[in-house]
Formats: sequence, structure tokens, C-alpha cells
Amino acid sequence: MSEKRSITSRARITAIGSYVPERTLTNDDLEKMVDTSDEWIVPRTGIRERRIAGSDVFTSDLCIEAVRNMISEYQASTDDIDMILVATSTSDFPFPSVACQIQEQFGIPSAGTLDLSAACAGFVYGLNMADALVTSGLHRKVLVVGGETLSKVTDYTDRTTCILFGDAAGAALVERDENNPGFIHSCSGSDGRAGIHLYRTGLSGRMKGKVLSGDGNIVQNGREVFKIAVSTLTREVPRLLENAGISPDEVDWFIPHSANIRIIQAVCERIGFPMEKTLFSAEYYGNTSSATIPLALHQGVLEGKIKKGDTLLLYGFGGGFTHAGTLVRWTI
Repeated sequence: MSEKRSITSRARITAIGSYVPERTLTNDDLEKMVDTSDEWIVPRTGIRERRIAGSDVFTSDLCIEAVRNMISEYQASTDDIDMILVATSTSDFPFPSVACQIQEQFGIPSAGTLDLSAACAGFVYGLNMADALVTSGLHRKVLVVGGETLSKVTDYTDRTTCILFGDAAGAALVERDENNPGFIHSCSGSDGRAGIHLYRTGLSGRMKGKVLSGDGNIVQNGREVFKIAVSTLTREVPRLLENAGISPDEVDWFIPHSANIRIIQAVCERIGFPMEKTLFSAEYYGNTSSATIPLALHQGVLEGKIKKGDTLLLYGFGGGFTHAGTLVRWTI
């Protein structure tokens, strides 16, 4: 695991936005497709609905709409963005990147572009990278986007996975501010040994000598993913807080990746953090991978829960296995 050590941030989040497609896929809808029910899904996942992109709508489209929403809500300027980071596992193409498509759409004159592949931890990785790029002086204004169209890589005959996933995007601006920085401390880590428990085949259909299934769709060993996620967050969240010199009582809101309500409940119980101070975006949007954290963050702002001066703990975990956390003081 890597930790950011003894570095004073010079960056803060200055704007946030999100977007979800119009089409809703309810648990009742899924009951007509596979052997499942609302009564079975909700207690096990916390998910009631998820949003699904149209057949001609892709990740770049959702990301562009999230950026537009951010611009509208905060009157944010994109002209002086000098780096675009997009976290996604479902890019429209291997290349050009989604980040390049965003740069073209908004006519941003001079920006580096990069797509990040860290699965459900991607947005937090993006924030941490943006903080590092701005604090180092290499960049001054970084656009961080997390977006997915997981419905396009979901097998809707597999009752164990099709109940989970949805489509969404979230965006945030990270800008230089030496007088009022917002980033407190961050960490990241991985365990490639567990990659076999959550994957999607690509150019290769083998891993560790094993022939993989799925034919390009998501394959998940839910039991193993649950154990890995709970053990990782139970270990790493207290470590992040300790290294930052912050007690759990000083955290106003915990915003973990919204994969499954049972995972979050188990983590909160083990680390002694109250669920009522935890934000969860999957109830009406499903597991949207890299978009769940910005979606929950934006919802919290819109609902008046997150207020200026609050201390937020964001923690993502996902396929790889990857994980990343950041402590942020909300400054807007």
C-alpha cells in the first residue's frame, strides 16, 4: 500500500456534477427477466433501481453530460483546464480515450488527457492524482471524471450479476489553491492475486493459466469479493485516519464505493462508524463502479447533507483488486 506522506496539498475540489440516463430498470423489471425478486435483492444489496443507457449512448456521452451539469451548477470554466483524467472500465473505444473525447467536445485548447483503469476505485485514484499534479505545480486545473456504461457488459441471464449494475457519470474540478487547500491525506493499494474473482475478458481469455468465462461480460465471485472488500476497508480505513491524525469522530461523512449495502454495513460495524453518516448511491442507481462515489458526493451536496467545512472520507475498492482512499475538507 502507498501513502501520501508529509506533503502539504495545494489543491481543492471547486465543482462537482453528475448525470444518469433516463431509463430505469427496477427490481420488478428484473423479476421478469431472471429468477429473482425485489424481496430477495433489496436485503442483500440495498438496490431498488438502476439507470440504463440507450443502445446508442456510451460512456463518453454520460461523462460529457456530467461535465455539463458541473458547469451549469457552478458556472465553471473549462477553457483553462490543463489535464483531464477519466476513470472508467467501459470506454467507448480502446483509443481514442474518453478523456480525448471530452477535450474535443468542450473545445479545451490545451489539456493533457488520460483514461485510468482502476475499476471501482478509479475516481478516488483520479482525485489523488489530480491533487498530486496540482500540488507539484505540473498542472493548475484538473478535470476528474468517473463514468461507466456497465449495462453494456452485463449478462442479463446471470441473476447473480445483472441485479447489481447500472450506468452513470460524475465529474469534479481540482484547482490550485495555496490558501485554502482541501486534500488532507490519501492512500492507495492493490492485490493482484484476487483478480480472478472479478474480471471481464478482453484481448486475453486466460488468467493464471485458467480459461475464463463471460465472453466479454462481467464475471464475479460475489462471496470472495465481499470478503476481500470488507477485510480491505476494515484494515485500510483506520490506517488512513491514523496516518492523517484524524479520529473517526472528526469525519462528517464516509463515502465508500456503493457496491453493496451489506459490504458497507459490515465495514461500518467493524470500524465503529455510524451508517447514518455514510452516503450510498446504489439504492436508485445500482453499482456504477467508478461513478458511485461522485454520484453519492453530488447527491449529498444537493440534499444539503454535505456542508462547507465538512471532512469527507472517500474510499473506493474494485477489480484488480485495487483500492484508494482520500480525506477531503469540503470547501465549496
